[in-house]
Order: sequence, then C-alpha cells, then structure tokens
Amino acid sequence: MSELGLEIHHGGHCTRLKWHRLRRSMRDPLFSREAMRAGFKEGASMELDLRVRADRGFVVLHDAVLEGETTGRGPIADKMMEELLSVRMQEGGRPLILSEDLSAMMQMAHPRASLQFDMKDDYATIGEQGVTHLAAHFSNIAASVVVSGACLDLIVAVKERLPHLKRGIDPTDKLVDIYEREGLAAVERELLIDLRGPTEPDIVYLHWPLILRADSDGFDMIGLCRAEGRRVDAWTFTLKNPDAGFDDQEWMNFSALMALKPDEVTTDEAPATERAWKRRVTV
Repeated sequence: MSELGLEIHHGGHCTRLKWHRLRRSMRDPLFSREAMRAGFKEGASMELDLRVRADRGFVVLHDAVLEGETTGRGPIADKMMEELLSVRMQEGGRPLILSEDLSAMMQMAHPRASLQFDMKDDYATIGEQGVTHLAAHFSNIAASVVVSGACLDLIVAVKERLPHLKRGIDPTDKLVDIYEREGLAAVERELLIDLRGPTEPDIVYLHWPLILRADSDGFDMIGLCRAEGRRVDAWTFTLKNPDAGFDDQEWMNFSALMALKPDEVTTDEAPATERAWKRRVTV
C-alpha cells in the first residue's frame, strides 16, 4: 500500500478511498486546489460540490449562497462568472474554483483519477444550458467524471446528453425513511427500482450506517447493487482521531463494512485511514 490514501486491498478486493470535498485530511482547507492537483497526479478518487452560476457555468461550493464559505454575498445562481473572480474562500483567501478551471486541470490527470461532481442544484435550476456547459468542458479528458445529485431528472438529462460521463445516485434519505415506516423488504424493493430506473446509475452512494444496519438485519445492499452491475460508495467514514487510528468501535464498524466489499469509501481522512488499516491488519 502506498499510504497516500488511495485504496485498501482486502480479501481479494480493492476499495478506493475517496477524498471528500477535495480533502486528504481535515487539516486541508475545504475544496483545496493543492489536494486536487495531488489527487490528479496520484490517480485518486475525489469528490467536490458544484453550484450553478447565472451564466449556467459552475463553481465549486456546497452552499446555495456565498456567505459562510466565501467572502461574497448573495445567491450563487444569481452571479455571473466575472462577479465571482474577486470572491475568495474564507479559509486562506483562496480564489474560487470554477468549472473552467476544473476542465483545464483535468486534462493532465492520471488515467485512474476520478472526480465526483455532486450537483447541488436541480435540473429546473441548471437547465439545458448548464448540461451543455458540462458537455463542452468535460469531454475528452483523461480522468473519469461521475455526475451525481438528488435530482433524478438531472441525472437522466446527463445520461441522454452526456453518455460518456458516469452517473451516480444517492437514495439514502428515502431508504432510511422507508426503513422506519415500512421495513426492510420495502427498502429492498425500492433500491431495486432505483437500480433499474431511468438514471441507469454507474454508482450508488449509500450512508455506511445504513449499509451496516441492513446487513445486520439480513440484507446485503452492496451485494444487490453489484448483482445489478452497479458499484457502491459508502459515505462518509472519518476517523475521530486520525493520528491514533481506529478506536475499537470504529474498527468494528469499518472492518464489517470492508467485509461487504464496497467499491469506494468516502472519507475526510484518506491517508490516515489507509495507515490505520495497515496497522490493524498487520498486528
């Protein structure tokens, strides 16, 4: 293992460690260009959030408004690209990352590099113009792109217009609600509907406690997804004390998750997780 926070090998399976919000570590600033450059060089799997601008390009931010994450003010969807060039991130006064920047940086990425675009706006907001922007800027790049989001209409539009991009869905909130109201059999039925639905997802994002809860009740969610030809990302497992590694409860949960063989685990502490795993399995 490289201890770069790229992947864990276990039981003949490889699980990639995905860098949540472009961070290798919680010590990294949110949406770090430096971490992204390192990830592109090393072939990492990474995730970032995208918000649509007024010109229907995108900017790498989580919130719908500029307050909080940046020095700017107001709804991002009302801002043209030119208005965002002088805005800075609250952490370190760094310039914002625009979709145009992403496109340029990804041209030289390692072929194994993967970048999840977690779309925070719905299709009604992004529109055909926004989908066209994605098509114009993210064709013929070395790294793979996964477009994911809560709005299934958007994912269907991506499938129809941009078939070369991978697609992801996250039915977690819906499945948790169904679990509480109708039980495990209904969860299995609903997940199968999503897997076979019009989005035709390449990857399914599931909260790791939901995966373990279902497994303890006799339902292997990852196994069902794999049987349908879909990959699974288990989110977001972050060590409470990255320097110390797994505590006993974290180890019990993480080793149980690894036994189910997810394709990816999203984490804010990828290198520390890889080191902690190595220490445990070589004891």
